[in-house]
Amino acid sequence: MQIRVLGRVEYGPTYDAMRAFTAARTDDTPDELWLCEHPPVYTLGLAGRAEHLLNPRDIPVVQTNRGGQVTYHGPGQVVAYPLLNLRRLGIYVKEYVFRLEQAVLQTLESYGITGHRVAGAPGIYVNLADPRGHARPTGPGLDPFAGLGKIAALGIKVTQHCTYHGVALNVKMDLSPFDGINPCGYAGLKTIDLDTLGVSTDWGTAAARLGERLATHLSP
Repeated sequence: MQIRVLGRVEYGPTYDAMRAFTAARTDDTPDELWLCEHPPVYTLGLAGRAEHLLNPRDIPVVQTNRGGQVTYHGPGQVVAYPLLNLRRLGIYVKEYVFRLEQAVLQTLESYGITGHRVAGAPGIYVNLADPRGHARPTGPGLDPFAGLGKIAALGIKVTQHCTYHGVALNVKMDLSPFDGINPCGYAGLKTIDLDTLGVSTDWGTAAARLGERLATHLSP
């Protein structure tokens, strides 16, 4: 797998480049992993509904062909785009999503933070009351997000066994634009980043750690 660190790049041209790469690839095309961050942008998945855009202000909104609802990308967030041939890797979509999430969990663990999965809601979450402990929040009620903050969002596209789009890990961001949406379509879902959890790191270090773990889980 070739890892390409793109730095800060506009979302639209990067989206176009992913689609072009995927359309042009053959069975012999090596897999790539693109690591980048974007200027402020909201992106809508195929199922994205306008009512989840509460107050986009002057932040651009881009319709995409990934799965999922609406999310926000901005400076201080590591966005990883694995461009893979799943058939060659010998896995299916469910396993692919599991491996993406596992790479994020291990990246968080390297910073002493415990991440959690939520059934039916792809991405990784943190216990806000005890981000370094291993217990999940408990208490009355049926809200699966009670006591949790979302630290990584996941949205993918698979066409003819080949993947693009990917996963975004919040490192040190202005989190206020998340207040302008229902993140991933969930009203009231809190979004968090490593900096707010007391982790001192920079974008390059976080990108390298996430990239290393993704390459490990997504290579033959």
